[in-house]
Amino acid sequence: MAETRGASPVVPNVRTAGDAIVASLRGEIDLHNSPQVRTALLKYLEEGKPRKLVLNLGEVPYMDSSAIAVLVEALQKMRKNGGKVFLTNLQPRVKGLLEIARLDSIFGISASEDEALAK
Repeated sequence: MAETRGASPVVPNVRTAGDAIVASLRGEIDLHNSPQVRTALLKYLEEGKPRKLVLNLGEVPYMDSSAIAVLVEALQKMRKNGGKVFLTNLQPRVKGLLEIARLDSIFGISASEDEALAK
């Protein structure tokens, strides 16, 4: 697994694991920093053409609709290339938001990165 530094403080770690890209996100993701997340994720998706994108949200206590839009855009890009997106380590507030928006059924939700990589 190759570890790389993330593109911003909001995406501090990105690594490859086989045909997957695993990215850790950190902090509240809102209108001010969701463009940084978008830029970083799309860069890695374009460069690596992964079959799986695993986003570790364990250090994300809150996200707004702009962050959700970034996740959906990444999902659409992955699906277009035949890939899948998994969200891991969801904090209760973020999990609740995804459930309210009924997005928990379109993303793969996993308890851990290892679980997501095994799927």
